[in-house]
Amino acid sequence: MSEVITIGLDIAKNAFHAHGADALGAMVFSRKLSRGKLLDFFTHHPRCTVALEACGGAHHWARELQAMGYKVRLIPPAYVKPFVKRHKNDAVDAEAICEAAQRPGMRFVAVKSEEQQAAGLVFRTRDLAVRQRTQLINAIRGHLAEYGWVAPRGTAHMAMLADLLDEEEMASSLPEAARPMFALMVDMLGELEKRIGLLDREIARRAKEDEAARRLMTIPGIGPIAATAIIALAPPIETFTKGRDFAAWLGLAPRQHSTGGKQKLGSISKMGERTIRRLLIIGGSSMVRSACRHGAPAGSWLERMLARKPRMLVSVALANKMARMVWALLTKNEDYRAPAAVTA
Repeated sequence: MSEVITIGLDIAKNAFHAHGADALGAMVFSRKLSRGKLLDFFTHHPRCTVALEACGGAHHWARELQAMGYKVRLIPPAYVKPFVKRHKNDAVDAEAICEAAQRPGMRFVAVKSEEQQAAGLVFRTRDLAVRQRTQLINAIRGHLAEYGWVAPRGTAHMAMLADLLDEEEMASSLPEAARPMFALMVDMLGELEKRIGLLDREIARRAKEDEAARRLMTIPGIGPIAATAIIALAPPIETFTKGRDFAAWLGLAPRQHSTGGKQKLGSISKMGERTIRRLLIIGGSSMVRSACRHGAPAGSWLERMLARKPRMLVSVALANKMARMVWALLTKNEDYRAPAAVTA
């Protein structure tokens, strides 16, 4: 029997499938495993490379297998798909994972520790709370519009709206059954505001204690939330050979559809970590908005871009520039230094 060099493991909640291949890529075994017998199978198997798709639960199983002495490779699902043959089942998926892992040019995902995943959970929880807050605000405004009241947009006006709901003029115009529902939604909104405030303070505390986060906050447009999100959610910065690679991983590089020597660039690819990308674009938008109101520094890149490009395009381009700054600062362990203005 040939020696197993690589095992492709297709994981799920309860049903797993392992595909073993030798050095030439030929199949040695293909076996279905239950969740309870998975680790027992690997305990009695000779140590080799195990490849998994980077999906839900993959980092947990990767840590378990690494503790047993296996070399674990996590592959983005998009890079496994080209190796899937006809039809789709667990055995075919495991074979595709195994074959993808043996490609010399394959890119892998770094295995995250429990602490890294816990730090990322802070931002996931805050995003969930912010989305729920937005849903509640939209629900309150939408239902009030049904009774002829048009509420102003934005979270800043919600406190004023809660006070108006208690006043006689608005309360008398609402049906008896609707008033407690509006009161319930306002109370839920207030509770969410408190929880978001707690999460913001926790994120600010983490940013203050982390040296790399403090360094990133010296970049204009990057605050505590964006800085700690980059530290928690991005892979080790050594993974990227240059700043453009980091920006492309975030999905801030243009999508290419080039052929025959003709370069065709489209919109940004939106691949990679969407949370960090969104935070950088928000930071870029705030800088663009400030520059439009108060004026950009004379001779700066931002001033030249705003003179010839739309504001949203400049915001995304600035986010791309900020991503490259992040890579440079983390690589060189330096603080941000503002570039000198170009004089005519």
